Amino acid sequence: MDIRGLDPDIKRELSSLAPAVADRAAGHLLMTARLIDDDPERAYAHAQVVRRLAGRLAISRETMGLAAYRNQQWAEALSELRAARRMTGVPDYLPMIADCERGLGRPERAIAALNEPDAARLDRSGKIELRIVAAGARRDMGQAPAAVAALQGRDLDDENVYDWTARLRYAYADALLEVGRRDDAIRWFQAAAEVDGTQQTDADERLAELGVHEPAEFDVLASWDEEDDAIAPEDER
Repeated sequence: MDIRGLDPDIKRELSSLAPAVADRAAGHLLMTARLIDDDPERAYAHAQVVRRLAGRLAISRETMGLAAYRNQQWAEALSELRAARRMTGVPDYLPMIADCERGLGRPERAIAALNEPDAARLDRSGKIELRIVAAGARRDMGQAPAAVAALQGRDLDDENVYDWTARLRYAYADALLEVGRRDDAIRWFQAAAEVDGTQQTDADERLAELGVHEPAEFDVLASWDEEDDAIAPEDER
């Protein structure tokens, strides 16, 4: 495997290894990336090899953390992602770290992540991912109305579609359903399905379960209730 074709930052990290080791690590890194979405178990196996070959490198810890996360190995993912954050100083791992806390049955720690300094350093996508995780943690704690409030905002009906749009709308719909707002939930499941071309969610299946088989015939934009913001918990305002 010729590491010259890799991302420059990754190539720079691998260049600190012996050439033969760097070559092997590069191959397993590429295989992890190729398999992570369609075959996370095989990706995990490749990531383990990277971890053994280059455990002192940040890219190794990140790769292992992502693969463990995709396989719901929460404790391992948490350890590796924390190490990657410590080594790189990058805040981007925080939403996944918070989600690992949820997976380990510690929703209060996931919510506390909203107040970490790194939360303010996240880009828009990262901040929304963290909101989704924190809202899920609220639901874990039996605080469904607070979860609804935490997900509300102009991001829901942004006229542009981003990689997080479907997931945000889906999470909002699911929270609405839990608090008994079935009609509103249907509208937002429809809104999620409308932009979910890559099937990130099972919005279509949820709609079918709710007896809805037709596409939305109305505009969902600006249909969230701004008055509900008043019930948002202080740590999510």
